[in-house]
Amino acid sequence: MSTVIPGRRIESAELSAAELRVLDAIDEQALVQDLVETIRIPSVTGSDGESDLQHRQAGRLRGLGFEVDAWKLDLAALAVMPDHPGTESLRSEGYGVVGVLGARDAVPALVLQGHVDVVPTGDLGKWDDRNPFSGDIRGGSIRGRGACDMKAGVAANMAVARALVASGVTLERPFAVHSVISEEDGGLGAFATMTRGHRAEAAVISEPTSGRVVVANAGALTFELRVAGRAAHASVRRSGHSALDAFLPIYVALTELELRRNDRPHRLFDGTDLPYPISIGTIHAGDWASSVPDLLVAEGRLGVQLGEDPAQARAELVEAIGEACRADPWLRDNPVEIAWHGGQFGSGMLDPADPLVAEVLGAIERVEHRDAQLGGAPYGSDLRVYAGIGGIPTLHYGPGDVRYAHAPREQVDIAELLATTRTLALLAARRCGAHR
Repeated sequence: MSTVIPGRRIESAELSAAELRVLDAIDEQALVQDLVETIRIPSVTGSDGESDLQHRQAGRLRGLGFEVDAWKLDLAALAVMPDHPGTESLRSEGYGVVGVLGARDAVPALVLQGHVDVVPTGDLGKWDDRNPFSGDIRGGSIRGRGACDMKAGVAANMAVARALVASGVTLERPFAVHSVISEEDGGLGAFATMTRGHRAEAAVISEPTSGRVVVANAGALTFELRVAGRAAHASVRRSGHSALDAFLPIYVALTELELRRNDRPHRLFDGTDLPYPISIGTIHAGDWASSVPDLLVAEGRLGVQLGEDPAQARAELVEAIGEACRADPWLRDNPVEIAWHGGQFGSGMLDPADPLVAEVLGAIERVEHRDAQLGGAPYGSDLRVYAGIGGIPTLHYGPGDVRYAHAPREQVDIAELLATTRTLALLAARRCGAHR
């Protein structure tokens, strides 16, 4: 699922006394308990739980002695900004949280970032005990909505913050934790954090990476299709035209477009069978069982290639649907309407030669005693906001396997959570110049 960049093996130096103190100060029991408690806060994107968890994050950082900026987002002002990432969930409020440990007048050497929002639970009957927010511990893993995506990473970030304070080390340069909302529907929280002016020399987003160092993300654009039909009584359905039947050639066109757009993916996606998927997520048609449906509304997701202008991706989808309409007698006179709303993720990428990559690989080798691979992820994330608007070298490294994300079996392995947290703690100690 990834590719090893030749010549990237790092010969790690011995740990300093200060680095050892930071690692020894990691409270593993508190880390696990924090994750369990965090899962039990149902912080679905746009919900009150999302805000509740942000207030909790701010309070914990203050309690550790961090300088905390916790603010209520001005949703109306953000919505009219040119680079607004779009949203899919209705929300009445939202909060940003940034905590900084160290000199106030210096740019943090490292920020660990995580989003607190999670996707909806889906069919409760598919969850164990019908409780998506249980935080149960079973067979060495912690389960529940958000366990993998990405409350494990949020808990790891907070554990690193606690360890830096508990160790009693002095930091030559500041360390920061960013806790954001609305990542799941576009990245509004990251956008708000960047427009507020928070910056760092480097950022690690602790999204689940299955042990890889993810230096690139594909983008994702949400679209809506409105396909017209002609209503009729179901007993004489041929006197009408079903919007569902009209949609079928459009679906075929999208499938063919997906094949073309995945013909030659970037080498960072070696082993990934579908880096730039096109997916239909919802379909609604008709309003009565005995009527031929006169409207079908489909919502979907278009993958954006690395380095691709989102406008070009949109244009390709519009052209593919337009061609399908021109080839179909019904659609020729009743063309599909296309709208772009909700999350609008561009792609993002960090140069594998950036020093941050070598530093993360070195920390992994020293703590986890293994070589890590570099790779790309087929999903959108806050990486492109931090790297783009913020101009911050940014990558992903965090606990969990994305194949468990957004699923009723969502979980994270405790051993992986502990190992990844130790790696992030060593990275923070080194980048921020921890000393006695």
